[in-house]
Amino acid sequence: MSEQQYDKAAVLSVLNRVLELELSGVVRYTEYSFMVFGYSRIPIVSWLREQAQESLIHAQEAGELITHLGEHPSLGIGPLLESHKHDIGDILRESLAHEAEALVAYRELLDLVEGRSVLLQEYARRMISEEERHSGEVDKMLREPGGVSRYTGG
Repeated sequence: MSEQQYDKAAVLSVLNRVLELELSGVVRYTEYSFMVFGYSRIPIVSWLREQAQESLIHAQEAGELITHLGEHPSLGIGPLLESHKHDIGDILRESLAHEAEALVAYRELLDLVEGRSVLLQEYARRMISEEERHSGEVDKMLREPGGVSRYTGG
């Protein structure tokens, strides 16, 4: 069975949006790491910087796919929210919102290529899995100590 064509322009648009979102994640997580204070600083800073590195890797992958498709990657960067709230909970909530936005883009990419490109389909599935796992970890960090119920906001 041969693969069907996909809307290349739409795929490239989503991949460029992913690239920009992931690059904003690099800046966002790096800035967050500067603003952590208190007894738990060292492990939280380490985790935030790992997230910045992961965002950079994700941005590089998106850029490589864009050039694989014969196009020029965006030089833009996604939105950078600065709420001036530096409580760990605030940082984690902002992170959760950013991850949800990236997840929407990866799901949109999957919808565009499913059954049409194994390369792009597997990439989108892997990224969705990674983003869901990351969101789950942030959710766990936002839960009340000793609780097991998912974070519901607030």
